[in-house]
Amino acid sequence: MKRSVTILGAGLSGALMAIYLARQGRHVQVLERRPDLRKVDMDAGRSINLALADRGIHALRGAGVFEDAEPLLIPMRGRTLHAPDGSLTFAPYGQRPHEVIHSVSRPGLNRVLLDHAQRHYGIEPRFLQAARTLDFERDELVMLDEVSGNPYTQPLAPLIAADGAGSIVRRAMTGQLGVRVVEDMLEHGYKELTLPAGRDGSHRIERNALHIWPRGGFMLIALPNIDGSFTVTLFLALKGGAESFAALDSRKTIDAFFARHFQDIVPLMPGLAREFLENPVGRMGTVHADAWSAGEAAVLLGDAAHAIVPFHGQGMNACFEDCLELDRLLRSAGDWKSVFDTFFQLRKPDTDAIAAMALENFLEMRDTVRDPKFMLRKELSFELERRHPDRFIPRYSMVMFHHEIPYRVAFERGRVQSEVLSRLTTTADSVVDIPTAQIDALVTELLDPLPVSPAGGH
Repeated sequence: MKRSVTILGAGLSGALMAIYLARQGRHVQVLERRPDLRKVDMDAGRSINLALADRGIHALRGAGVFEDAEPLLIPMRGRTLHAPDGSLTFAPYGQRPHEVIHSVSRPGLNRVLLDHAQRHYGIEPRFLQAARTLDFERDELVMLDEVSGNPYTQPLAPLIAADGAGSIVRRAMTGQLGVRVVEDMLEHGYKELTLPAGRDGSHRIERNALHIWPRGGFMLIALPNIDGSFTVTLFLALKGGAESFAALDSRKTIDAFFARHFQDIVPLMPGLAREFLENPVGRMGTVHADAWSAGEAAVLLGDAAHAIVPFHGQGMNACFEDCLELDRLLRSAGDWKSVFDTFFQLRKPDTDAIAAMALENFLEMRDTVRDPKFMLRKELSFELERRHPDRFIPRYSMVMFHHEIPYRVAFERGRVQSEVLSRLTTTADSVVDIPTAQIDALVTELLDPLPVSPAGGH
C-alpha cells in the first residue's frame, strides 16, 4: 500500500505536487501556515506577477491542470523598453508564434491549483497549521493548530517541504544534520505598485509586452493583469544615496524620483506616492543547499531548496519542473530515500544554472538592454538560429521556450554562444555587415549540434 505523504506548504509548488501525488493514487495531507488565500486577500505589495513559460506549462499539462489555468494568462511577446526621453523600443522574445511568455497572477494561479486538487482529488488543505519543530532522529513533526491553539505531533516520513525560501524544514536540516546552506541576499529590494486600468477597463500601455524602464543601477517593470491594470515593480538599492529605498521616505522625494526617471508613467499612476509609502519593501536572494533531503524522512521542493531572484521569470517554472521530475521518479518505484537522493542529483545542476542566469539577467534588464550592441546581438542571434537551428538557439529561448533542454545545457551553451555573438559584432553595426561565410564558420567551429531536437517543447 502506498504511504500517505505530507506536504508542508499550499503555495504553488505544494499545490501542484499534491495534484501529482493524488494522480498516482497516493493519500496526500497538505498543511499550510497561512490562511486560505481563496477566502482572504494576500498582503498588498507581496505578489510579484509571475511569468509562466514553456517549462511551467509543460508541468501543468502533465498534471492535467493547464486548461484550468489558461484563462488567467496574458501572452507577452517581448520587452517594451522605455527610454528616459519616453521613446519606446520593442525587443521580441522569440521569432516564432508560440515563443511568448505569459503574465499570470500568483494568487490567481494558486487558487486554480487548490481548487483543482479539491475538486478532482478531494484534497482539503489544512490552513493556519504552523510547523514548530522537526526531529529527524525521532521521525517527529510538531505542528501548532492556530485555529484551536493546540499542538499536535505526527510522523515525518515522508514529508515534502514546499514551505518557501524561509523553509523551517531546511533550517532544521541545517541545525540537526549539518546541511550547509548559503542564503545570498541582494543589496537591491523591490516594491510593488499599480498602474490602474482605463475607465473602460482597458490596458493603458501595450497589453502584450513586459515593460521595462532600464536605468543602469535600478529599473522599473510592468506586467499586465487580466483586469486591465499592470503590476509595476521598482527594483532599487536598499540604501546608499538618493537612488535608494532608504532615501525615498516622503511624498516629496518619491514624486521627485519618479519625475526624474520615469516621467512617462507618472500621469498614469495617480496614487503612486500613497501606494509607495503603504506597501512594504521586499527582499530577494538566492538559496544554495548542499543537500535537499533527510534520508527517507523529508525532501525540499521548489524555493525551499533553491530560491532564486526573479529576473529570468523562472522561479515558478523551475519549481513546477521539480514537481514533474519528482513525480517521474516516484512512478519509477524505488524507496523514498533513493528517490530523494536521485532527485537532488538530477535537479541540483539545473537549479544552480538557472540561479546564475537569473542574476545575469538582472544586469541585462536594468543596464545591458540600453547598449546599441544589445539589439544588434539580439537580431544576429535570431539570424544564427534561422541559419543553424541544430546548433544555435538563443540562450533566452532555450530557457523560456524549450523544456526539453536542461537549464545546465542552456547555461553552458549560452556562454559559448555569447562569445560567438561578441566576436561577430565587434566591428559590425548591422547584421548585413557580417559575411555569412564568417558566421557559418564560427558557429560550426564553436558549437556542436544540440543534444536534443531543436523543434521546440511547446
